[in-house]
Amino acid sequence: MPLVLVGLFLVMVAAARPQWGKDATASIKRSRNLVVALDVSNSMLAPDVRPNRLGRAKADIADLIDSLNDDRCALVAFRRTGVVICPLTSDHAFLRSALEKMDGDSAPRGETDLGSAIRAALDALDPAADDHNAIIVVSDGGDLRGEALPAAQLAKQRGIPVFTVGIGDPAHDTPIPGVTYNQSPVGVRLEETALKAIAEASNGRYVPLATAGTAETTLGAIYRRFIRQVAEKEQREEDERAGERYLIFLLPGILALMGAAALSSGRLAQRQANKASL
Repeated sequence: MPLVLVGLFLVMVAAARPQWGKDATASIKRSRNLVVALDVSNSMLAPDVRPNRLGRAKADIADLIDSLNDDRCALVAFRRTGVVICPLTSDHAFLRSALEKMDGDSAPRGETDLGSAIRAALDALDPAADDHNAIIVVSDGGDLRGEALPAAQLAKQRGIPVFTVGIGDPAHDTPIPGVTYNQSPVGVRLEETALKAIAEASNGRYVPLATAGTAETTLGAIYRRFIRQVAEKEQREEDERAGERYLIFLLPGILALMGAAALSSGRLAQRQANKASL
């Protein structure tokens, strides 16, 4: 009887599924989602980098695409408004094809609106995956509509860092081919103020591309060195939960019941033998 009582008690405790401590389950790998917003305004035709700012930016974005591995990417072109040219995809060949076709006609003409570019990028990202989302804005600066900071703050609220990449010469004006005002060439330079403010407001980073193309200053190198090391959330996440400890009680309980059954069978056999001898 004591073994039966102990066994039943242990089995009842095990049935309650006691838990304490934590067990780490198998980790899950998640890809990162990235939206690249490219300025296609007239100022991006300035040739202070070769062949011009837009050409250099597209070459660097192509290098970035080669660095994505399993990450998904979308492309946004912007001038007055941001336009999604390619939705999120891991098809790198399709991304490169869409990138090659991007030019000044890929977005509506008008004053450059960095805020619209960020909002279009946010719309292209699934809010359910915001802990693995990021935005890169490639531009020569100039927030002519003043909407960049509110958009950057919205990105921060969603936990999405905005990395701004400035392209061009910040120290000297460079004439835009074919653009004049009162018959005089119009010169532009890299305006870094708005780009730095966007990065700071969204917990991102501002990175100026060097005017001379080197392997260390390509967009792909920047992505590998900064975004993956500084901004990327953990791609392997361990789901910790309370450890199940019912086996500690279940196994001894079963052994106790089996022992009680074995002793009972032995006693029953002994009694039957005694009766037979009488």
